[in-house]
Amino acid sequence: MSSIVEARKLPSMSDTSTDEKISDSSQIEAVKRSSDKSEMEDAASKRPCQDGDSSEEVNDQKSSDVNSREATTEGTQDEGENGLKYEYLDHTADIQIHSWGETLEEAFEQAVVAMAGYQTELHTVEMTSVERIEAQGEDILSLLFHLLDEFLFLFCADPFFVAREVKILEFDRENWKIVAEGRGEAFDLSKHPQGTEVKAITYSNMQVHDSEGKHECYFILDI
Repeated sequence: MSSIVEARKLPSMSDTSTDEKISDSSQIEAVKRSSDKSEMEDAASKRPCQDGDSSEEVNDQKSSDVNSREATTEGTQDEGENGLKYEYLDHTADIQIHSWGETLEEAFEQAVVAMAGYQTELHTVEMTSVERIEAQGEDILSLLFHLLDEFLFLFCADPFFVAREVKILEFDRENWKIVAEGRGEAFDLSKHPQGTEVKAITYSNMQVHDSEGKHECYFILDI
């Protein structure tokens, strides 16, 4: 080791042995690798979350949104002053909604209102306009799916309509067709709080119960 230190102080091509040159070269290369590794770690720590990176922050945000919605709808299972008959159920990553009514038509109506209530605060929505939709399905589940999808389309595209109330005008169980009207207004960020974005309706765990004393819907929204 003393010969290496001495060789650094007094570099001489003629006096330095082959072993000393190799030792110096190895130490220099090790220092270079250590420096490169540190630079790569620093760059990685500053890089923003991208596809394939850890999704902990995204999951935490979704969990926070779900918890916030559950807190605001606590106690809605029994009809209150606002007449709501729906609740938000805990579900990993997505949101599950349970709606009910005195009839299946009312359970479907409440399903649409529940979805709108997840996108913004409904008490800020005035019923200044009416939008009519038609939904066609192949069975009762697909009928609920297409009803929700029609109102989601109204919210996501022009006229960006938020339905505070929904009324089913026609419920054809033979041809699986619904005609419904939504009462509300166009979404305005200066007036309506931004809720959670609903990306799509899903068939996952979708249920419709229609029997005496039991008219309920369960469905999951992709958020």
